[in-house]
Amino acid sequence: MPVRAMGLAVLFAAMVLASASAAERGGAPALPSTAITPAPGEFPLARDVRLGGDEQQTRMVVDFSEQIDVRAFTLANPYRVVIDMPQVTFQFPPRTGETGRGLIKAFRFGLVMQGGSRMVIDLARPARVEKAFMIEAANDQPARLVLDLASTDRDAFMRTISLENRALENRTLENRALDNRSADARKAAPPVENKPGGDPRPLIVIDPGHGGIDNGTRAASGEMEKTIVLEFSLMLRDKIEKTGKYRVVMTRADDTFIPLGERVQLARARQASLFISIHADALRRAEGDAQGATVYTLSERASDARAARLAEAENQADVIAGLDLSSEPKDVAGILIDLARRETKTFSLQFAQGVVAELKTATRLHQNPLKSAAFVVLKAPDVPSVLVELGYVTNKADLKSLVSTEWRDRTADSIVQAVQTFFTTRMAGTGQN
Repeated sequence: MPVRAMGLAVLFAAMVLASASAAERGGAPALPSTAITPAPGEFPLARDVRLGGDEQQTRMVVDFSEQIDVRAFTLANPYRVVIDMPQVTFQFPPRTGETGRGLIKAFRFGLVMQGGSRMVIDLARPARVEKAFMIEAANDQPARLVLDLASTDRDAFMRTISLENRALENRTLENRALDNRSADARKAAPPVENKPGGDPRPLIVIDPGHGGIDNGTRAASGEMEKTIVLEFSLMLRDKIEKTGKYRVVMTRADDTFIPLGERVQLARARQASLFISIHADALRRAEGDAQGATVYTLSERASDARAARLAEAENQADVIAGLDLSSEPKDVAGILIDLARRETKTFSLQFAQGVVAELKTATRLHQNPLKSAAFVVLKAPDVPSVLVELGYVTNKADLKSLVSTEWRDRTADSIVQAVQTFFTTRMAGTGQN
């Protein structure tokens, strides 16, 4: 056995033994696998993660309640390793993954889609995946995921990605061939009649920002943006539906990661009449303090430097989840699209102004409450869209409001009123009742 491999083997053994010795020292005991087996119907649990090694070779070990299937692959710009797995419940200690060791700079984890979870590992430098495998539970020890990383150079790293992409393309072609054969078999079936006359009420899409592996901003006390905005959005949905005048669709109704492009596509595919994205802002310490709600509309030229930085940060959500969705589908029929965008921009600004006017009665506003920037989620050319930053999680007064049921109730009511004013004015202008 090579010296380096022997060293990792010894390290792994030491990491395993450390769990048991912690119990003997009175620390947190390593629970036997039978003690952490979830009840029927629940998801497997990920309970602990440990790192070992150096800048040449690094090992990650993750404890699970049961053995699962995993797939590891690499991504560049920045250098990352992504581990996909079935949906699991992560029960790691607080702040797990914020710091790393050796080749691992940091890592994130969470639900990336219904039925699937993901760990995204930020690398300190290019590295290759030497091994990624599961160990069955045995001798009162839980099932374990073992990931071995070895240092490499950029050229080799990029070659690995190229080979992985080629293999993925081959699998995709095979799946398409199967789909085509299935489609041929369905041609003899009679077509499904598409009956007109659906619900005529305007459709509103509410988009709680972030979700799943993408936590968004985080307060010093631990509150996460993805949770704050989801709870507010669910309340807003219920209030809008209660009016009986509108249909409402959520881009996510639970802690699921949804790529930015899919949020926009959902609104366009449903021919939505309005898209409202809900977020909460944060400032770095060096930027001082700020307070209050802000409403954003789309503009390729940001209204100020802060708006530009915020849009850039929000637009990195897909990178956070280990995805590469930088290429947007190109629209056709340029003149018609341009006209649609102009009309949509006008309606978006009208609604944003209405939201600001109503929010004044419910909450504190930022000193410049109406701004614009190039947010990806606002780029549907035919759906009026706004992004509402409810407040700053880095401001104590704002955070107190954001987690307050009374404040949420009052603020959601103000947005509902803005919605009603927007559609009343719009329908009056088109002669509709």
